[in-house]
Amino acid sequence: MFSGDYDKALAALILANTARDMDMEVTIFFAFWGLFLLRTGEGGNTEEKTPYEKLFGMMTPKGPEELPLSKMNFSGLGKKMLLDMMEEDGAPRLIDFLNGARKRGVNFYGCKLSMEIMGITKEELIPELEVIEAKDYLKDALESDIQLFI
Repeated sequence: MFSGDYDKALAALILANTARDMDMEVTIFFAFWGLFLLRTGEGGNTEEKTPYEKLFGMMTPKGPEELPLSKMNFSGLGKKMLLDMMEEDGAPRLIDFLNGARKRGVNFYGCKLSMEIMGITKEELIPELEVIEAKDYLKDALESDIQLFI
């Protein structure tokens, strides 16, 4: 999961939850902007962060409900419209799909290098996240039956 967009994260988590319901093992590797989906808005020692990392942390989304849309965001109006349409249809929100994936045992992996570059610490992310290197994820991906890139 490379994207930090609400609609793309929604698609990824719908697929992850559906795959778990089909008894498939699911692993999601989060890099760069995709890590924003897993931020809790808590934790993280800002004293050890550089000024750039502190500013970046303040300016970026802190969890699933703060993510913008990939298209037609219109300063948040487009996202509000989407959420209203989802509510009218009785569709779960992104946070519901994230919590469902956590309960269903989806494996969450965070890219170590992405986290270091962006100044994101493990304490700022959901507790289920395991921090790994890209080579470790690729080893896992080589043994999988399906691979998707969002």
